[in-house]
Amino acid sequence: MSNTKKLSREDIEHIAKLARIDLSEKEKEVFCEQLSDVLNYMEILNEVDTQGVIPTTQVTGLVNVTRRDEVCPADPETVQIIKENFPDRSGDYLKVPPIFES
Repeated sequence: MSNTKKLSREDIEHIAKLARIDLSEKEKEVFCEQLSDVLNYMEILNEVDTQGVIPTTQVTGLVNVTRRDEVCPADPETVQIIKENFPDRSGDYLKVPPIFES
């Protein structure tokens, strides 16, 4: 290994703060070792000559399957059943809790 480095406790605390996670003292010690090992392994991989290697994002040949986003009207009876059974609505609009809070 060319350049072995170890993350400091402060580095781990900073990373945890950025990720918005609380770590116990024991977890800080464990992650200090584990993240240092991962970064040191990446340094080994950085030594590999990748000149001429085409970047790859998918190796299995799978492709995204997409469809057009189209509105398909429901029959009036189904719409009426949904509206009658929905817990909170305003006229023809169904009220749902907000996903994002401001």
